Amino acid sequence: MNAIKFLTQNEAIVMDQLLMGKKYAFSTDSLMELAGLSCASVIQHVYPTISKKVLTICGPGNNGGDGLVASRHLVQFGYDVNIYYPKRTDKELYHNLVTQCKHEGIEFLESMPTNDQLNNDYSLIIDSIFGYSFKGDIRSPFDTIINDSLNNIKIPIASIDMPSGWDVENGNIKNLFTPDLLISLAAPKLGSKSFKGKHYLGGRFLPKEFLKETNLTIPKYNGSNQFVDITNYQN
Repeated sequence: MNAIKFLTQNEAIVMDQLLMGKKYAFSTDSLMELAGLSCASVIQHVYPTISKKVLTICGPGNNGGDGLVASRHLVQFGYDVNIYYPKRTDKELYHNLVTQCKHEGIEFLESMPTNDQLNNDYSLIIDSIFGYSFKGDIRSPFDTIINDSLNNIKIPIASIDMPSGWDVENGNIKNLFTPDLLISLAAPKLGSKSFKGKHYLGGRFLPKEFLKETNLTIPKYNGSNQFVDITNYQN
């Protein structure tokens, strides 16, 4: 496997700004759709048969939007998905994503299930709370969700782009939960180097010219696959 570039937080921010600028002309919703599809594809690959429901916990930003899109695709793949989205973003894009999910029959929960309910009623939690732009303290209501629930439940957790609450460059310095599955998007972030679980790369949307311009190295995707396994990669 060719060398993979792990991005600093600033590099990830600049990369997104470049992608959505005039030169490459991607929109937020197009990137989110491709990212969410790749996340759902990884989850279907890693957890092809599960007996209970999936719960997606969405944050207020783009990472939460990725989770909304992934949830919709998972329903298309045959999964029974609930969403907990406690702090919604009042923008048309996010309103549209919620509407799309509701038309798939996805139930939006009014409150966070108890740990017993999570362990008994669900087979998988999708963590799409915070992404590469997270920094600082974990604020309400996500501090309770992470500290009281994700840190203590027994069922698998799949995190999108970064485990929520981890430092994007320094990893799990707050001693929080470690997910069973991490799905990095576009390029892995520096803080994920210390992650020891199943690690996949998704978000297959970086143009060839963009890779040349940024000197960004990513592994080769096979055929039409939306993801590539980077679990055993050693820098």
